[in-house]
Amino acid sequence: MLVSGDNFKHLFGLLQRHFLSVPGVEPRRHKSSVQYASRPDLPKLAYRRVKGKSPGVVFLPGYGSNMNGQKAEALEEFCRSLGHSYLRFDYTGHGASGGVLSEGTIGTWKKDVLFVLDELAEGPQILVGSSIGGWLMLLAAIARPEKTAALVGISTAADHVVTAFNSLPLETRKEFEAKGEWTIPTKHMEEGVYKFNMDFLREAENHCVLQSPIPITCPVRLIHGLKDEDVPWHISMQVAERVLSSDVDVILRRHGQHRMSDKDDIKLMVYTIDDLIDKLTTMV
Repeated sequence: MLVSGDNFKHLFGLLQRHFLSVPGVEPRRHKSSVQYASRPDLPKLAYRRVKGKSPGVVFLPGYGSNMNGQKAEALEEFCRSLGHSYLRFDYTGHGASGGVLSEGTIGTWKKDVLFVLDELAEGPQILVGSSIGGWLMLLAAIARPEKTAALVGISTAADHVVTAFNSLPLETRKEFEAKGEWTIPTKHMEEGVYKFNMDFLREAENHCVLQSPIPITCPVRLIHGLKDEDVPWHISMQVAERVLSSDVDVILRRHGQHRMSDKDDIKLMVYTIDDLIDKLTTMV
């Protein structure tokens, strides 16, 4: 991973100021304000936007998460510092957006991402997808290649909920199907479990991407922790093998966990995006 020489000192200062906290001192942050996008017959979407140069960056959070996480906020500071546009938002049923989480589907959230790309983002974007956001960024890149400059997946969960359920013993699957709901223990939700109904799983099957070549040709970077207990790191390897792009890197973090929100994880994400911006602006 290379950071351009001109940017290194600036990046180092930025990371010190915003990500390496000093005890008793709050890092200085200039947050964008929350805005709301209305859509005919669909729940409103909450988003925060910083206008700036192209390529822009769009952050796609994970399931049950929102646009106010550490990675999303760190990326806003970084993009603002370089003068590039940045957009983060909440899916339907998440955070400040309208709708109900339990009624959402992969298709619902794919529509959210495409709306953001079509109506709120100007020009080509670097899509940064965390967990299920990594799956959604692939679906968006397939549907909107002209709006996708590059992809950065963090703990990418492509097809994961479907393949994980289908890999359960038959009797276990039948028990969950009879109950109408699949529950998975997790430390990332207040309730202590992820809950997926059978309709969600059946709908998700329509959006699986790993059974065949993935028609994505832009640069792709996939960061995954080897200690991810929620989404196996080999999924990022599968994505790398199936995308048609000739510019694909997989970065495995030996001690990385699912959220990838440690200081060093965030620094790596920032360096990766900075390198892509440098590559994309040099190509123009």
